[in-house]
Amino acid sequence: MKKTIFVFSALIIALLILFQLSKYAYVSGDISIEVAIAIASVLFFIIGVYINKKSLTQEPSNPSTIDVQKISDLGISDREYEVLVQISEGLSNKEIADKLFLSESTIKTHVSNLLVKLDAKRRTQAIQKAKDLQILSL
Repeated sequence: MKKTIFVFSALIIALLILFQLSKYAYVSGDISIEVAIAIASVLFFIIGVYINKKSLTQEPSNPSTIDVQKISDLGISDREYEVLVQISEGLSNKEIADKLFLSESTIKTHVSNLLVKLDAKRRTQAIQKAKDLQILSL
């Protein structure tokens, strides 16, 4: 986070310096405003391409593996696991029911079973416990 703040701060400072230099060059008559704008545009295009390339080449920070044995030890069925994954994506019972082509009451039953099996009181707590048990990817 600090690195991102530093990079954007440096870009803002560079932009301000560039504007001041272009203003000075324009006032002194050495350069036309179109050339100053073109230089600024090319510079920021290059910076944008560099940032885009750098962000696309980053590897996932912590690829986690799902512990299938733990899922079966907890007695979580395949359908309950599907519901758990949908819960972790932030979907409501109705949305999960629509996506999995089930009734909303069936989803409520699966959620209740998951809460019991994961010893959780709320959906968010169930998701956190599932991540701690490494049965959900981070």
